[in-house]
Amino acid sequence: MLRLPGMPLLPGAQFYDHSKRRHPRRQTLMHYQGIHMLSDRREPELVEPNGPLVDPKCPPASTELNLLCPPRMTTKLPPWLAYDKQVLCFNAYFKEPLTEIYHAPYQVRKVKIYFYLEDGTMQVTEPKVENSGIPQGCLVHRQRIPKGPASEHEFISIFDLNVDTNVQIFDRLYHISGCDIFTRQFLSRAGIAVPVALTEPNDPTTELRKRSAVKQTPRPATSAVPKRHAFAQFLEFDRRVLKFQGYWNDRSEFGDVRQLNICYYLADDTIDIKEKFPRNSGREGTSTFLKRGKLPKEFTGLSLPGQQTAVTLLNVLGSNMRDVRYVADPLNTGQKQTTYYTDQDLRIGAVLNVFGRDVVLTSCDQFTQHYYREKHGIQDFTPQPLPECSDERVQGQGKTRRLPPYNGWGSYEDSEGNCITVEPKAPQADFKKLMKYDGCILRFGAKMISIIRENCERSFVISYYLADDTIQIYEVARRNSGFLGGEFLKRARVALPGQEKFSSARPEYYHAKDFYIGARLSLKDHIFYINSADEFTLLYMEQHANEFPVADIRAIMQKIRDAVRPQYKQFVLRCQPNADLRDGTSVSFDTLKSTLLAFLPKETLLNHEIITVCRFFSSEQMPPTTCDRNHVRAAAQLELKRALWNNVDELVEHLSHINPTCKPYITEAQVRSTLRGCRLPFSLELVEDILQVLQRNEQGEIEMRDVLTFFNMTADQVPDIAPLNIAFELCPKLPFLHKGRLVDFNWFLYYLGLEEEMVRANR
Repeated sequence: MLRLPGMPLLPGAQFYDHSKRRHPRRQTLMHYQGIHMLSDRREPELVEPNGPLVDPKCPPASTELNLLCPPRMTTKLPPWLAYDKQVLCFNAYFKEPLTEIYHAPYQVRKVKIYFYLEDGTMQVTEPKVENSGIPQGCLVHRQRIPKGPASEHEFISIFDLNVDTNVQIFDRLYHISGCDIFTRQFLSRAGIAVPVALTEPNDPTTELRKRSAVKQTPRPATSAVPKRHAFAQFLEFDRRVLKFQGYWNDRSEFGDVRQLNICYYLADDTIDIKEKFPRNSGREGTSTFLKRGKLPKEFTGLSLPGQQTAVTLLNVLGSNMRDVRYVADPLNTGQKQTTYYTDQDLRIGAVLNVFGRDVVLTSCDQFTQHYYREKHGIQDFTPQPLPECSDERVQGQGKTRRLPPYNGWGSYEDSEGNCITVEPKAPQADFKKLMKYDGCILRFGAKMISIIRENCERSFVISYYLADDTIQIYEVARRNSGFLGGEFLKRARVALPGQEKFSSARPEYYHAKDFYIGARLSLKDHIFYINSADEFTLLYMEQHANEFPVADIRAIMQKIRDAVRPQYKQFVLRCQPNADLRDGTSVSFDTLKSTLLAFLPKETLLNHEIITVCRFFSSEQMPPTTCDRNHVRAAAQLELKRALWNNVDELVEHLSHINPTCKPYITEAQVRSTLRGCRLPFSLELVEDILQVLQRNEQGEIEMRDVLTFFNMTADQVPDIAPLNIAFELCPKLPFLHKGRLVDFNWFLYYLGLEEEMVRANR
C-alpha cells in the first residue's frame, strides 16, 4: 500500500498494488556460525527490468512517494530475476612493481572485471598469456567487494565502475580502460555517460622479452639448420596413435578375409597389427598379426645371417685370433638403404606390404582424421567396404553364363533354376529375414487415381509384409458403390514400373521405403495414392529412421531449419499471430502444415514428413492404463482353479525366506521372483497386471499383507468370471490414436534452434 505525502490515512488517499499475488513473511531469525541471532538483513526490493537502474543489495528510496499523482501499475520483479544472466564486463589493468629486473621497473597486467547485476557481486580474472612466468586466471573470486579505507562499510556498486576511472579492490588499484558493447549500452540506457575506450599501455617486460628473443635468434643466412633432438619426437607425440581398420584378403585354398586393426605410433614411427576375430569364426589364440616395430616398404624375403649388418667389413689383418685387426668401410658402400612406412604413406585405400601380405586400409578413427586434416590437408575419409564372400577366393570361372530371357511362366527365380541345373530346385527364401520380421506388416490406406470418377471414390488397404517383401491389397466395401469389397491383389512381390519384362536380368521390386503417406505407386497398372497409415506402421518407421528417410526427424528438421532461417520471425508470427509463446503453447496440425508448406514446396516437404514432425512434438500424451483390482483377482483365481493350485504354504515360506526381517513392504522384483519361483500358473501379461493392482507405498514397494490376501481364495473370494484373453481383454492396452493433433510449439522452436542463433548474431 502506498500513501501520498501530506495526506491523512483516509479512504481515497491510499493505493494498493493489485498485481501482487504473494504476501510472504520475511525471515527474522538466522543461524550464523553456530549462533542463533536476529536477522537484520534488508531484502532487495522489486525493480523494473527496463526501469531506472538500482543496486540490487542497496536499493534507493522509492521515488513514487514524492509524486503528487498515484503511481502507475508496472510489472516489478526481484533483482535476481530482473537481471538474470546479465553481467557487465570491463577491461582494466594494474601496474605491478618489479625489483629483480633492472630494465623494467614494473609490469602491466591486463584483467577483466565482471559485475553481476543480479546480486551485485564482482569477479576479477586475468587472461592467460603463454610464457608469462606468472600464475594467471581468477585473481578475485566472485563476492561483494568493500570500498577503500574512506568507506569500509560500503560495497562497490555499479555507480563506482566506469571507463577511465580507478577502482581499488583490496590492495590493488585497477584502472578501467574499456568495456564491451552490452555494458556500454546498458549504462547509456541507465543515464550514465560512458567515455571512449582508452589505449592500454604496453608492458615493459613483454617488450624486453621480445627484444631479447630477437637478439638470441640466429640469422638464417649465416647459421646452419638447427638440429632436432632424437628424444623430441617422443616428447611431442607420446601416447598419440593413429588407428586404422583394414583387412587382408587371404587367397589361399582355405583362406578368408581377415579383419585387422592397424596402429601407427607417432612417438617412434612403429606399427603393430592385431587381428579382429569375428563371432563364431572358429579361430582362437593370440590376435597379434604383426609385432610392434618399423615396417619396411620393400620385402624380397628373409635375409641370410650376416647379410644385413651395421658395418661393412673390407679385410681382416692378422695371423692368429688374438692379434686380428679389421678394416671397415666408413661409407657403407655396399649396404642397401631400407625405407620404412611413415604417416604420409597411411591413408584410406592405401595398400601396405606387410612382409609379402597386402593389407588394405578401409577406415580410421576421429583422432586420425583430425591429424591428417590438420597436418596433410586431407578432407576425404570415406570408408571403403570389405570384400564379399564371393570375392574372397579365386575361382576358376570363365565367361559368365548368359541366360535366356524370361518367357512369362512362373517367377524369374524358377526360370533361372530351369536354365542352370538339370534338376531344378525351389528358390531358397531368406530364413533369417523371415524369422526376424515374421508378423511385421505395414498397412496403409490408399485411394485409386483414375480417369473414371467412380474408381476415384474406392478405398483400399495396402499391406506390405516385411518378411518376404510381398504386397497385398484389399478393397474396403462400401454400400451402394457398385464394387464388391475384398481381395483386390493377391499377396505377391510387385515389380517397379518401367522395366522390360521379358529379359534375362532380374527385375527390381518395391521395397518398404517406397511406401509412405503422400506417395503415388503404380501397382499392376493401377495408380494408388497413399493417404493414411496405422499406428504400428508409423511407430515402426519412426523407430527405424535409418531405413525410412521420411521418418528421420533429424533430416526433416534440418530441411525445415535451412528453409525457415531467412524468414524466422514471419514463420513464428504465422503460426502464432499474437506471438504468445508461454509454456504449454500449442498449435494445431492444420496450422503447422499450412505454415510449413508456405515456406517449403510440396516436392521438398512430403506429407509423411509433416506427420512425423507433428507426432514427434505432440503435446497430447497417452493416458495411463487402468486395471480393475477385482477383475484381475478373479482372473488370477480362475487360473489357479484351472491348474488345481493350492500351495499357499509354499508361497508364505518363500516370502519369509526373501524377507527374514519381516518388513511390511518388499520390492517389485522380489514379488515377481516369488510368483515365478513358486510356479504359479500365470502368464507374463497376467503377472504384470497383478503387480500393477497391488498396494504400494511412496517408494513404490509392495505391501506383504496385500500379496498374501490377494492369493487367499478361502478367506475373501471374488465372483467367478468367464475365461478371457488375458493379454488383450483383462487390461485393454489400446493404442493412442490422437498423437500429433496438437503440436507443442515451444518444444518445436527449441529443437529448431534458430532463436539461439539470432541471439548470438545480435551479440
